[in-house]
Amino acid sequence: MNTPVKTIRTPGGFSVRLDPRAAAVVVTLAAAAATAAVVLIGSGDFPMSFGDVVDTLLGSGTAAQEFIVQELRLPRVLVAVLVGASLALSGAIFQSLSRNPLGSPDVIGFGQGATVGALTVIVLFEGGSLAVSGGAVAGGLLTGVLVHLLAWKRGMQGFRLVLVGIGVAAVLTAVIHFLVTKANLVDATRATLWMTGSLDGRDWAQVLPLLIMCAVLMPVVIAYGRPLRMLEMGDDAAYALGVPVERTRIVLMAAGVLFIAVATAAAGPISFVALSAPQLARRLTRSPGPNLAAAAVMGSALLLVADWAATNTFTDRRLPVGVVTGVLGGCYLLWLLITERKAGRI
Repeated sequence: MNTPVKTIRTPGGFSVRLDPRAAAVVVTLAAAAATAAVVLIGSGDFPMSFGDVVDTLLGSGTAAQEFIVQELRLPRVLVAVLVGASLALSGAIFQSLSRNPLGSPDVIGFGQGATVGALTVIVLFEGGSLAVSGGAVAGGLLTGVLVHLLAWKRGMQGFRLVLVGIGVAAVLTAVIHFLVTKANLVDATRATLWMTGSLDGRDWAQVLPLLIMCAVLMPVVIAYGRPLRMLEMGDDAAYALGVPVERTRIVLMAAGVLFIAVATAAAGPISFVALSAPQLARRLTRSPGPNLAAAAVMGSALLLVADWAATNTFTDRRLPVGVVTGVLGGCYLLWLLITERKAGRI
């Protein structure tokens, strides 16, 4: 049963709609993500207790603890938080625009486009890490433009967007395989490691671009939250409610592509977080609409837990976090397909 939505009026004449259940879910997920972050910081070759990590973050740790936390582990955790939130927001945007739970950026080609951009720099130009990141962003943006042009026909239907995206993803996957086979042994090894999706070796240099992107794009996406919710009812209904449909769609698509492209540039192609996080958030909140805040926090929590599992499940060797999200996400995708089929939606 849905919790009634409350309207809070501010002295300045503004009003804010608050869903108590959704707010409780966001707070709970944020607490879970914070706990997972502290536990992850305390994990590793130099283990630290929960209390020691908290004390160090508050500035009361020893010199060794300060170095380990501030320089080695905290940047990795912040990258996980920001990448998870970015992937989840991108997924929530495209699932709402396509009105399809399968309309995830790693299903409809945007993740593959970023991967092709990065591999092109690695294999053909032997570029450094900064150039690889730039190639990933450029590849994601170009793929977004291509999918939009191919899916456009006097408007854009969600089903057409998904079908075109799946076709583009298939072509880009073939390009990825071609680039890997064309590379020499060193570049092929580097490309393969990058494609697994990993948070290893992440430092403050990766945190800053993600932080800037989130600081710029998140307010934009939140400001378009209501129009995005209206678009889920269809273009005609959104027009009738006064939503500038085409402008809203273009702005949100650009934001979603930037989210997935920059996240891929920072950590490699981490699969299925964009697919599963928005759907899990929607099921927890039990409220319609994209549930942007809940999706973002869910994405961060999922990636933190997956990274902890990748780091600690196999004691002899650390796994890239992309392997863990791929296994869990693949199982979730199968469950989602079965559920959608039983409901008669596919």
